[in-house]
Amino acid sequence: MYECKKFYVNGQWVDPIAAEEMTVINPATEEAVAVVALGGAADVDLAVKAARAAFESFSNTSREYRVELLQNIEKEFMQRYDDISLAITAEMGSPITLSKQLQAATGVIHLQTYIKVLQDYQFEQDKGPTRIRREPIGVCGLITPWNWPINQVACKVFPALAAACTMVLKPSELTPVAATMLAEVMDAAGVPDGVFNMVHGTGPVVGQAICAHPDVDMVSFTGSTRAGREVAIASAATIKRVAQELGGKSPNILVDDVDFAAAMAGALGNMMLNSGQSCAAPSRLLVPKSKLAEVNEIAKQMLQGYVVGDPSREDINLGPVANKAQFDKVQGLIEKGIEEGATLVTGGPGKPEGLETGYYVRPTVFSDVSNDMSIAREEIFGPVLCIIPYEDDADAIRIANDTDYGLSAYVTAEDKDRARRIAEQLRAGSVFINGPDLDPMAPLGGYKQSGNGREWGVGGLEEYLETKSMLGFGEASDADAENAVKLT
Repeated sequence: MYECKKFYVNGQWVDPIAAEEMTVINPATEEAVAVVALGGAADVDLAVKAARAAFESFSNTSREYRVELLQNIEKEFMQRYDDISLAITAEMGSPITLSKQLQAATGVIHLQTYIKVLQDYQFEQDKGPTRIRREPIGVCGLITPWNWPINQVACKVFPALAAACTMVLKPSELTPVAATMLAEVMDAAGVPDGVFNMVHGTGPVVGQAICAHPDVDMVSFTGSTRAGREVAIASAATIKRVAQELGGKSPNILVDDVDFAAAMAGALGNMMLNSGQSCAAPSRLLVPKSKLAEVNEIAKQMLQGYVVGDPSREDINLGPVANKAQFDKVQGLIEKGIEEGATLVTGGPGKPEGLETGYYVRPTVFSDVSNDMSIAREEIFGPVLCIIPYEDDADAIRIANDTDYGLSAYVTAEDKDRARRIAEQLRAGSVFINGPDLDPMAPLGGYKQSGNGREWGVGGLEEYLETKSMLGFGEASDADAENAVKLT
């Protein structure tokens, strides 16, 4: 069993001041996999003080120093790569192939991305006699969820380091092991004392304390829209910057000119990835009304080939959902879909046959879904796809945009100009056209209740920077003098 009973503060592993302990359950076996200490406001205060004390020196480090630091972290991360992959599978049920090929891999991807971004980024630019300077914002509170335990930490911690910020991380108490291993990586890589700090705990206690702390300059939060509201409220008293990546109910439009068998393979693969536990999962599949019966049959046949089971096996497509609360939520929404009159194509309530132990969900497809049904409005966060028929492109765009969310959207069309025209009208932070590869330099973030701010790439770095204008820093040219506004 893993033990996560200490916090990482000021370069040391320290005991909590006064902490309860919580057992983390392996969702595949329903047995204990870890014990985590749950800290409190006093632990947060010590971590913030360490980060504040370290900020003055770390904020003045050179670009070259921080590039080398990130490179050292990458080397140490690779030493722990297999350990981290196994931990993710054990604590949240990700199939081991997914844990190795994507879950843990995102740590390396974000490290390599921010090494490149940092090497190329212009922190200062002169505009005539004015110098515009980008400076680290200060002490950052980073609050992350359980569904991508390394990705969500990496896309906050590494740009914050690149920006020369110091930080306090609160990973999800439901997936503390991978985050603890990352803290060990940071320690081994020689991150200066106080620059990176980690306190385990719950959102209502440790998360609240981070958001409300007057010496925290910025909070970056990833999680549900409901929790995001609480983060914003708790942070408002001190007017700190808040960046949030929240929920999604992403539409996936299949245009009538596509090869539907090929398009459905991608649609189901993206939806069922990580058992549907991704904010950007394309959970609303919009298809032409004339193709609905064909698409239903394709979905049914394809899902019969999915293997659900023990995530430690390499032949598994779908593991369990991550915890009992999530299992109960998904089961309730599947039953709600049936009650509201959606057509159950495959799957349904209950566990797959032969999997009585573990939080396994039958991969489920509903069709004839109307966009006002609960299963079309609420983020299910499980392996449940809703197929919604539409009349024409304009109707598809209307349905796609008829949501409280706006994180991601997907379009597949043989006619790429048509796909581009549709993509331009979708109200979402990221639109994926014809199944492209993931671009770690592309900004990730949402419209509407999917959040604010951006992560990944240059946009992710700039969330951790303040902009300073220094007027009169340089000498004005004759043209600058003519265009200047004179103050009297």
